[in-house]
Amino acid sequence: MDARFWDEKYGSSDQVFSGNPNGVLVTEVTGLAPGQALDVGCGEGADALWLARRGWLVTAVDISRVALRRAASADTGGRVAWARADLTTTPPPAGAFDLVSVQYLPLPHEPDHAALRGLLSAVAPGGTLLIVGHDLADLPPGHEGGFDPSDYYQPADIAELLDEDWTVLVNETRPRTAPAPAGTHHTRDTVLRAQRVR
Repeated sequence: MDARFWDEKYGSSDQVFSGNPNGVLVTEVTGLAPGQALDVGCGEGADALWLARRGWLVTAVDISRVALRRAASADTGGRVAWARADLTTTPPPAGAFDLVSVQYLPLPHEPDHAALRGLLSAVAPGGTLLIVGHDLADLPPGHEGGFDPSDYYQPADIAELLDEDWTVLVNETRPRTAPAPAGTHHTRDTVLRAQRVR
């Protein structure tokens, strides 16, 4: 799942996703005071645009140039900075964000958890970490195209790695708020919301 993979995916149609913000983001972030947000794997930009319209200043990062070109065509009033980056190799600035949102991003397990630790360190004291994944129980048997979901962090895995600097507010599986994307069977989301205490 490198840049070429995602460029081909986004280049395969005029619009890959619905254009609506992810339901868990809306549920968990509504009510938070706007600040600086990092949207990791922003894709076509629906989450970043939703945040910007609610007063957040957003750094929206994706590995795909095609997705970012599409996302950047929206008028954000200067509230979104679109950036191409691979956060598995280049961590975001430490302590810079009041919200780090990671929606359905396949982040590979690493022995030293380097990329994950980079994302965690980006959350400012008092800030929120929101990580959402697909419930693995919804996946069909076998691994299509060599993709093994156990090779990637799930929200519950990340919750276990959080130390005393964090308070876990949500760590659960819940029904999706919107229909599953076409061609998939995702009916439930796994959700981790945590606050950095210090």
